[in-house]
Amino acid sequence: MSRIEARLARLHRLYPRLIDLSLARLERLLADLGHPERGLPPVIHVAGTNGKGSVCAFIRAMAEAAGLRVHVYSSPHLVRFNERIRLAGSLIEDARLDAVFDAVEQVNGDAPITVFEMITAAAFVAMADVPADLVVLEVGLGGRLDATNVIPAPRVAAITSISMDHQDFLGDSLEGIAAEKAGIIKPGCVAVMGAQPAVVGAKIAARAADCGVLLRARGVDWDVGESGEKIWYREGGEVLDLPMPGLVGGHQLDNAGIAIAALRASGLAMDAAAGLRAVEWPGRMQRLGGVYAAMLPEGSELWLDGAHNPGGADALAAMLRGWGGATHLIVGMKQSKDCAEFLRIVMPHAASVQAVAEPGQHLALPVEEVIAASGGVAVAGPTVAAALARLATDGAKKRVVICGSLYLAGVILAVS
Repeated sequence: MSRIEARLARLHRLYPRLIDLSLARLERLLADLGHPERGLPPVIHVAGTNGKGSVCAFIRAMAEAAGLRVHVYSSPHLVRFNERIRLAGSLIEDARLDAVFDAVEQVNGDAPITVFEMITAAAFVAMADVPADLVVLEVGLGGRLDATNVIPAPRVAAITSISMDHQDFLGDSLEGIAAEKAGIIKPGCVAVMGAQPAVVGAKIAARAADCGVLLRARGVDWDVGESGEKIWYREGGEVLDLPMPGLVGGHQLDNAGIAIAALRASGLAMDAAAGLRAVEWPGRMQRLGGVYAAMLPEGSELWLDGAHNPGGADALAAMLRGWGGATHLIVGMKQSKDCAEFLRIVMPHAASVQAVAEPGQHLALPVEEVIAASGGVAVAGPTVAAALARLATDGAKKRVVICGSLYLAGVILAVS
């Protein structure tokens, strides 16, 4: 167990609840720390159900391509905890991470606080100590009561695609979930919104109006689309001709557009073309090489996608339709997710479905429950390696997608 893992285990014992949406505990701690969240560079705060991480990756890539120093706070990590905190372009080093955790823990003492709140406080301390031009801040869960929402008004509040997820914390209606996500909009910022269902757009617009905030909405104030081998972005009377994004999938057009709109609204520099080409975001429709890809016959394709909720399933299903031909799915999911709904959406586009649960996969849904959720369509992998070996037995090249969980993606990337 690494030093960071041991520290997190100790924090979990101090306050066992993984999620406890509230701002009071963190506000108290940040006040005792001298309010590092008030000493940050301009912030672009990103909320939504799907696409948050991709939008953050696009923003960082386009800002860094223009020479800006960018801090990023995101979650969860896939392989190394350090992925969560990026300081002026580089992942936080172990020594600095240890130092900020020591400082935060010393100030907090034995006061109750969740692990995510402690991590967020550590991120703010680290980011306030390192000069930068921009902070890209990804919401952990929801928005209104998420730990990241202790910041003053951001420069821009960006809201990505919203769909049903985390109903046990955010409510069981799309309108209620949208209200929680829109809680990152505060007086003094500019709000940017991607494509949304009508009820979601109305809720976000109402929040912006209540805060006296300018809302820049796709299809009204800006738009993005595909033209041949390129994309275009239009805002007002200006049209930008840009390369296809480095992230794969039609849904990434919306994410790229949100990122461009957010950076334009921020008034900060960006190089959209260079950023779109350079962007990387592991585990999101990522083409794999390495150990697992080598298990398939020559000419095969192996993809990894962290899609894990109905909105992510819709994006994955659209990708499968666009590919055409046979695609085989290897699915492993987290226990709290709506596995049946995810499978209902993607299974019609799959040539076969195998259920897996990898050793070390956080809160993995048992293979038998994935099979039951599929109505008996899926068969037991029961591991990714075994599933790939089964697909390889006939020697014919295959297209395979491993999907269903970012935690599964992390386990796969640690080996690949």
